[in-house]
Amino acid sequence: MKITGNTAKIGVTDYAAKTLNDVVYLTLPPAGQEVKQFDSFGTVESIKAVSELYSPFTGTMTRSNPELANHPELVNISPYESGWIIEVSLKRLDEEKKNLLTPAQYKELVKSLAQEHH
Repeated sequence: MKITGNTAKIGVTDYAAKTLNDVVYLTLPPAGQEVKQFDSFGTVESIKAVSELYSPFTGTMTRSNPELANHPELVNISPYESGWIIEVSLKRLDEEKKNLLTPAQYKELVKSLAQEHH
């Protein structure tokens, strides 16, 4: 996720991109649709499974990444740059960012998940 002012480009984490494996298709809402923090806003389909996409913030979806229609693999290749999924005009940034994990907390979560799968 990259935040500029009151707009966020939202995607998946590098860990999620690797876990999803080969992304082949995304189902996304139309521009103008409201998304709510922690609610699903679409799905990502890989060769292994279909997974829900969850919004880290509440706001209005302003656009989706047009490159993903023809190149969904960008989610795997570059989740933080060219593989972003949607852009959202944020409504409660300061309030809602307190509900998110810090990078250190996320690192610990990923570490514990990796230990569970071994």
